[in-house]
Amino acid sequence: MFDSYKIGNARVHRYARDTTDSDAEYVMWYHGRSIEMQQDKETRLPPLSTGRIGRATSRNGLIWEKDTVGSVSEDIPGVSLGLNQDAWWSFDVAHCGLGNVLLPMSTPAVLAEGGVYLMYYHGGNFEETPLAEYMPSASTDAVVQGMKMRIGVAVSQDGVTWGRVEGDDPTGAMVVPFDKKDPNSWENVAVSDMPEELYCAWPEVAVDLRKDTEDDKKDDEPKSQDSFLMYYSTMLKDTKEKCIAYATSADGFRWKKQGICLRPSDPEDQAGCARCCVFQDASYDAATSTWTPESEWKMLYEGVSPNDGKHRILWAVSQDAKTWSKKGIALDVGADGTWDCGGVGSPHIIRMDDGTERMYYTGQGADGSTSIGVAKLSTENGKQMWIREQASFSFS
Repeated sequence: MFDSYKIGNARVHRYARDTTDSDAEYVMWYHGRSIEMQQDKETRLPPLSTGRIGRATSRNGLIWEKDTVGSVSEDIPGVSLGLNQDAWWSFDVAHCGLGNVLLPMSTPAVLAEGGVYLMYYHGGNFEETPLAEYMPSASTDAVVQGMKMRIGVAVSQDGVTWGRVEGDDPTGAMVVPFDKKDPNSWENVAVSDMPEELYCAWPEVAVDLRKDTEDDKKDDEPKSQDSFLMYYSTMLKDTKEKCIAYATSADGFRWKKQGICLRPSDPEDQAGCARCCVFQDASYDAATSTWTPESEWKMLYEGVSPNDGKHRILWAVSQDAKTWSKKGIALDVGADGTWDCGGVGSPHIIRMDDGTERMYYTGQGADGSTSIGVAKLSTENGKQMWIREQASFSFS
């Protein structure tokens, strides 16, 4: 199995075929790494959960059935997007990981017929880079492969079979680490103080419909300038900080980097910020069972504490989706001995017809094993908090 070693970064869509259909369909995309890939002695890949991207379905969002067939065009069975076999120089020949899946012509809860899915993902090839670039304490002779990650996009008509869209970079990527010495890097940067990056990975893409005209909104498809917002994880070359940067796009394919939007600063994230989920806040109308977007933006992100080295899910708010104010811990690690006591991260939010919000996340146990869990936003004593809805997923 492509995910026998680790899994992570679940992204879930919930579909009702029409607004009166209470029998919803859930689809999850996630990435995983096999034991064989992890133990391959001919490669020096970083110890991540990235490898290939798979798919699962559910009727209630809790009990899932893997797609064991996958796309027949990929390199192994049970995979929606596997390793790139078309060109050895491509950015995603060694491993790839999921960022986000969008269906721009649909609302968050109702599936539009004939929609086109966009999968934003990242990958690495077998290019060797000094390990000391990422870990200053490492030996100067040590090298790592696949760590100079880049971001790409694939499209699909059904969410099962995907076709890669070749980006402008020679590797086929559309977003690559910024290098001041590379003249091509400046073409995709909108700010003069952009710091140099060691990798670009875990892309989270949101659509800002607030900028559209009234005519554009009628079509349910963003057409105005820079309606697509991408938030991605990076490491800065000079300071070795793990940060979240952002870029904007008018079409979702060509991107302009706008700089760093979240840096380590608080005790909970002093060792790094990464892997976020960004969405507009919304109010719920119980009479119509509908959500209405509001002006404030929210970000759930993964922060690493220097005190215990554990990953936690933190949150921040913004009025313009550019400048963020941190609010602290959203979901802490599980109690000792539980399946997610070693860390929690990679959050993803979906909204339900009953006015509740559900967060899917990746948890890590004390032994390093990973699973997907879910929490529900509840209000207790006037305070909102995330409550674990079930311990872990059961993949049947």
